[in-house]
Amino acid sequence: MSAEDALIAVLVASDRAARGEYEDKGGPAAEDWLRRVVTSPVRISRTIVPDGRESVAAALRHLADDQGADLILVTGGTGPAPRDQTPEALEDVIDKRLPGFGEAMRLASLAEVPTAILSRQDAGIRGRALIITLPGKPSAIATCLASVFRAVPYCLDLIGAARIETDPALCDAFRPR
Repeated sequence: MSAEDALIAVLVASDRAARGEYEDKGGPAAEDWLRRVVTSPVRISRTIVPDGRESVAAALRHLADDQGADLILVTGGTGPAPRDQTPEALEDVIDKRLPGFGEAMRLASLAEVPTAILSRQDAGIRGRALIITLPGKPSAIATCLASVFRAVPYCLDLIGAARIETDPALCDAFRPR
């Protein structure tokens, strides 16, 4: 791998996983999905932080600004519970919001579970990093990523992030000609 390889950061927002009381399954699920679908060389990092607006926002700033992540996937903290503050943290750090990501993810999830309307997935851009918030449940992560990832490589191109390629049999990324 070279310095030009994309850096994809998986950020897990979970009080219990951060305290070591719960084995995180969302982070590994997101990483496994990426390793199956992305064919270009990438570096993938995984970080766990407690739920909450400040902890998630600080981690997002660090990953985007200090680590130079091109793509940040945040799992967890998107529900309606009091400690679920990932969308608020995202709002605190992004330059531009991309509401179509959340709309597409909820629509895909709604086909599988009626409580998808309670989820607050979203996406936005900070500098040259695309940040996508996801649920914490592994099957929901796969559903959500499958619903939006065709647009991710082109979005990364547009914002000046590293280029990624996907396996067209699993995710036929769209780039206009």
